[in-house]
Amino acid sequence: MNKEFFDALDLLEKEKGISKEYMLEKVEAALISAFKREHSGGGNVRVVLSPEKKDVRVFEQKTVVEEVNDPQTEISLADAQNIKKRYKLGDIVETELKTKSFGRISAQTAKQVIIQGIREAERDRQLRAYEDKRAEIISATVERVDPVSGNVVINTGTGFATLLKNEQIPGESFYVGQHVKVYVMEVRRETRGPLVTLSRTHPGMVKRLFELEVPEIQDGTVVIENITREAGSRSKMAVYSRDENVDPIGACIGNRGMRINGIIEELNGERIDVIKYSEDPEEYLRAALSPATVDKVVMEDEHNARVYVAPDQLSLAIGKEGQNARLAARLTGYKIDIKSSDTAVD
Repeated sequence: MNKEFFDALDLLEKEKGISKEYMLEKVEAALISAFKREHSGGGNVRVVLSPEKKDVRVFEQKTVVEEVNDPQTEISLADAQNIKKRYKLGDIVETELKTKSFGRISAQTAKQVIIQGIREAERDRQLRAYEDKRAEIISATVERVDPVSGNVVINTGTGFATLLKNEQIPGESFYVGQHVKVYVMEVRRETRGPLVTLSRTHPGMVKRLFELEVPEIQDGTVVIENITREAGSRSKMAVYSRDENVDPIGACIGNRGMRINGIIEELNGERIDVIKYSEDPEEYLRAALSPATVDKVVMEDEHNARVYVAPDQLSLAIGKEGQNARLAARLTGYKIDIKSSDTAVD
């Protein structure tokens, strides 16, 4: 372990961004550990790594004592003074180790540390790359589909990650080589590398698709206030405009639906209701329950509202299996009680 070792450290620092000082500390600790293993846990050692001389030296350390009880860590005063007359009780005597066996151990240890360093650097690189993509949509390629669990292993270009079955849009299927867009929900550092949670069901995916598709959202003219979603079936999105001359709903839908249709296609036909956000709770609730027409809104308190619709609008307001009412409630933050107008009391 000499010139080639230090050249390898220089290369790691240059190409992988791993600090040479960091690696030297790792190697030093590993060599000390290797020495102790070789000596059944006993003995003390000092390692000197010299990048300037491209040299590694290992010194065994023993304490000078009157009577030796542990030959691995102690040396008698007489033996110490045979080495150098100046030694006295309590001094540390260092003897350089130049045995072939320890030289071999040193080389193996250094190699292992370098390999581990490369792995750590790769994990850090992947982590940084994924953290930059948190809450973003990335394009990936399907590598493998588990026929039992339905989980999909995908190549993100940064590494491999898994799109779990419960984060897939209901009813969608995948095949090897397929290009797919996924939303990066979460990134966590784990021992074996970054743990990346991907999704195609998260409301953030709808939000990000509109941000990428609609220039008025990109430049901040149109703002997405909130999104609620039942993936694969229906989403509701509340928007408003900072410019009174720009229609926020029209901007999101596009000429002849060109903008929204591309997003719907990406989401496998999922219906998207784009409604106008209002700070007036009554107006907001009326919009949220579209396409139903609301006759009257009664604000009971800051969390509850009673809404009246014509009898022929009741099923539309509630929606199939209560979906329209459920999404409207999530979007606005109100518990909504929907009633027929013929039951209203003035």
